Amino acid sequence: MNGAEIAALIAAGAFAVLVIFLVLVLLKLARLLDDASATIRETGETVIPLLTELTETTKSTNKQLEKIDLITDSVVDATSNLSSLISSFTTTVGGPLLRVGEIIRSVSGLLGKKK
Repeated sequence: MNGAEIAALIAAGAFAVLVIFLVLVLLKLARLLDDASATIRETGETVIPLLTELTETTKSTNKQLEKIDLITDSVVDATSNLSSLISSFTTTVGGPLLRVGEIIRSVSGLLGKKK
């Protein structure tokens, strides 16, 4: 065997090692892709029911908010009506009560002066 044949054997051996190394890397990459696919599939299977439940929860929350809006509107109406009632009562009863108070003060002033 001369030097060229030995160099050819060494090159062939190195090429075989390189091919084996690349095959191992490709096998690991294939396993990684399979695991990633399985993870994505599982995630999709769990996310869809969660999104459905989230949608139902959002709809229920919106219904409750609509009820709260109705209650708030009713409270605003009741407050407005109460304010009008107090204003009417003050106008109707307040004027005569002031006059009665003035008369009582006048009478008590007159009675106080005579003593």
